[in-house]
Amino acid sequence: MFIVSGLLLIALVGEAYFRLTKPFINNSVPLQFVDGVGLIKKPNVETRYVRWDDEIWVISRSNSQGFVDREPVSAERAAAGCHIAFIGDSYVEALEVPIADKFHVRLEEMAARELPHLAITTQAYGIGATGQINQLPFYDEYARHLNPKLVVLVFIINDFGNNSTALSSLARGWDPDRMPFMSAQRDEHGVMKLRPPDPEYERFLLPRPPQAWHASAWNRLTGVSYFANWLDRKKKVVAWFRAPIGASVETDPHRVVWANAIVERPCCASLLDGWQSMEWNFISEMFMEEYMPPVYEESLEYTAFGMKQFKLRADSDGAQLIILSASDFMGTRGDPQFDRLNAIAEASGIPLISQYDYIVRQGRNVRDSRWRHDGHWNVNGHQWAAEAVLKWLKENQQVCD
Repeated sequence: MFIVSGLLLIALVGEAYFRLTKPFINNSVPLQFVDGVGLIKKPNVETRYVRWDDEIWVISRSNSQGFVDREPVSAERAAAGCHIAFIGDSYVEALEVPIADKFHVRLEEMAARELPHLAITTQAYGIGATGQINQLPFYDEYARHLNPKLVVLVFIINDFGNNSTALSSLARGWDPDRMPFMSAQRDEHGVMKLRPPDPEYERFLLPRPPQAWHASAWNRLTGVSYFANWLDRKKKVVAWFRAPIGASVETDPHRVVWANAIVERPCCASLLDGWQSMEWNFISEMFMEEYMPPVYEESLEYTAFGMKQFKLRADSDGAQLIILSASDFMGTRGDPQFDRLNAIAEASGIPLISQYDYIVRQGRNVRDSRWRHDGHWNVNGHQWAAEAVLKWLKENQQVCD
C-alpha cells in the first residue's frame, strides 16, 4: 500500500509539474484529401508538433495552399526575380522548427545579402511520408503556377521506399491499389504508369493486429496525461504497454500482417519473395546494404521514374531541376545509398548537391545537423542546407537568367 501511494504521489507531482512547464501535450496536424493531389494539410490552420525526448514544442500555421509555410509570393514578384520551389517530404515540411528557421527561408535571407541582384524568392511544398512520385502534384498544382527558375527536390533515404507502391504499403498499411498519394504501377506490359490518389483509400486499409488491452489503455492515457507522455519517451520503461498481442517489443508486427495481406497481389507477389527473413522494423535500413531483395531493387526503378517525370516537367517549363540529398543518414560517394541516388541523378541529367559532403567540408559534425531522437534537421541542419544550396547558386547563377 505504501508503494502504491508513493507511485501515485510521484504521478500527481509529475503531472502538475509538466502541465505548468510544457505548452501542450500532443501533436495536432490536421489533414485533408485534395482530389488529384492526395493528403495535405488543411489550409490556414494551426499545427502543433511535440517531441518530448528532444524538448520540441513548435506551433506553426499552414498557408492557404495547405503547406506549413508562408503565404505564396505573388506571381509578379516571382516573375521579377529568381523564384525557387523546394519540394520534399517531412524535411521540407519541417514541423520541428519555426517557419522562420526553415532552410528555404534562411536561403532567401542570405541570398538577399550575398546575391541581391538575383532577387531570390522561395516557397516550400513538403508533406511527410512522400517520395518524388507522390510529390508530382505538388509541382503540377501549386509550384508550377509561379514559374520557378529553379526546382529543388530534397531527397532523404526514406524516399526510395516511399516511391515504391509495395514498400509504402508495408510501411503505412495502405492498400497497394488504393493509395492516398499519386503513385505508379506497371501495366500488363511492364510499363510504369502514374496513378492518381484514391479518395476512398481509408476504406481499404490493410488489417492491423489486435491491440492488447494494456496498450489501448496506455494510448488513451497518453492522450490526456502530460506525465504519461513524458514517461512514454522512456521507451524501455513502457515498451511492454505498447506491444500488440503476441509481439516482441523489438519488432513491428504490423509489417508481418501487411506483408501477408499483399504477398499474393499481382503488383507485389514476386517482389516479396523471401520477405519473412527481412527486418521490416525500419524499412529504409536496407538501402544501406550492398545487396537488396527484389522489392528494394524495384524501388530504385520507381525513384528513377519519379525523377524523370520531374525532369520532363522542369525542361518543359524552362526550369532547372536539382536534387539536394539530406544529411539524415546518407553519406557521400562510396556510401551505397548515396551511390544509388547519384546513379539515378546522373542517368536523368539532374545535378546533385550532397549536404553531407558540404557539412564535412566545413569541418562540422553531421550529427549536429539533426535532433538526437527525432532525426530531422534541427536549426543547424536547416542553416547548413541553406548554405549548401547558396553555394551551388553562387556557382550557377545562370539558372536565374
